[in-house]
Amino acid sequence: MTELDRLDATALAELVRTKQATPLELVEHAIARIEKLNPTLNAVVTPMFEQARAQAKGPVGGGPFAGVPFLVKDILASVEGVRFTSGSRMLADFVAHEDSVLVERLRAAGFIFVGKTNVPEFGFLPTTEPVLFGPCRNPWNPAHSTGGSSGGSAAAVAARIVPAAHANDGGGSTRIPAACCGLFGLKPTRGRITLGPSLGDVMGGLVAEHAVTISVRDSAAILDATHGPSLGDPYYAAPPARPFLEEARTPPGRLRIGVSGRPISGVAVHPDCLAALDDAKTLLASLGHEVVERDVFLPGDMFLEAFSVLWTAGAAATLDGLALLTGRKATPENVEPMSFALAEAGRQRGAHEYLISISILHRLAREWAKQRADLDVLVTPTLGQPPVRLGAFDVPDNPLAGLFLAAEYAPFTPVQNMTGEPAANVPLHWNADGLPIGVQLVGRYGDEATLFRLSAQLEEARPWATRVPPLAR
Repeated sequence: MTELDRLDATALAELVRTKQATPLELVEHAIARIEKLNPTLNAVVTPMFEQARAQAKGPVGGGPFAGVPFLVKDILASVEGVRFTSGSRMLADFVAHEDSVLVERLRAAGFIFVGKTNVPEFGFLPTTEPVLFGPCRNPWNPAHSTGGSSGGSAAAVAARIVPAAHANDGGGSTRIPAACCGLFGLKPTRGRITLGPSLGDVMGGLVAEHAVTISVRDSAAILDATHGPSLGDPYYAAPPARPFLEEARTPPGRLRIGVSGRPISGVAVHPDCLAALDDAKTLLASLGHEVVERDVFLPGDMFLEAFSVLWTAGAAATLDGLALLTGRKATPENVEPMSFALAEAGRQRGAHEYLISISILHRLAREWAKQRADLDVLVTPTLGQPPVRLGAFDVPDNPLAGLFLAAEYAPFTPVQNMTGEPAANVPLHWNADGLPIGVQLVGRYGDEATLFRLSAQLEEARPWATRVPPLAR
């Protein structure tokens, strides 16, 4: 039982199925890990221990992950009867009145929720340091950021508290924490997982739900259990040809892979991130793939302006929508300065600017697809810099300055939120300081299958699950 924290969710589920472990034993082990590590990490902000114990003692059903502990990120996905804060003092005591459809599907898959995880306020920054809960710390070095906005989930999985945790992604919020914490993190195709029942899409389709995981096979199997539309969805991704888990077990064949270290914004990329890309390029070639240098050229200023319109309008809609839901107005006393300023900037935008920006991003996405049409996969750094120190985005005299720093820190990931393409972080490289440096794999629209095949091949060639942060050993 002392080695449970070294197993992925698939292996833990097999222990339950074969009666080598009980769900209650797995839950108690996860709770013990939280109690031991969370005082340092600050990854779990809302424990659900008694609910988890009660569920583990009853019938857990026959789902693929029956009896396996899991954590839910405290943004978007709601759990009935459990605090739902989005990392904000505005919602510090707000309790969700229903399960989201994704939560229902995770329950049906057999997962047992042991808590909810730390997030930056409303998910607006790529670091998890909310005023409400305080900073989440990276298990590879507690002085450094876990990334955001799924930082609490990534820290908990990296520290082997649970083998997988809920994540979502509106500008890199799954892939960035996966890169910072040394995990596999997939942003699925737009519309692959429903946002129901409360939402149809978020910020014009920028946001996608899924998870961060230790293993590729867990990510594939979780997506099998959760993908698909719910009633009334405005759109959804075409169903896969066969189960994603089957794809993860299938060799990828020889792929044509483009490699690019140039972000469309043109910002400088740290040598550690370029070294990780070069290392991945060598590995891919050694596996028999055709690897070509390929930069995709788009007007970066146009992209950033249109993206910022959606982001600021989304901030205004978030704060004003939550005020309608809760009867509690957003004020400088209950909302952080950056979030408040971002929403104020959004309120200055006209409805016509929002619609024009969506049209611009759609046009740019088509141009992107045209330029990379001959590639099966595009490979980039996930981040422009190694995991930053906590406090790196704090600019007290200019609340919005942190966003400009964030754009330099994560210049690659937002493009796939624009295009809707699937993209995944693979943890293939660590720098001289012992920090993970992620590499991003980008697939064609609707083609998670190729990403799972290639990611599983890379995982086999360069296993990462045995690399455990010092804090978690």
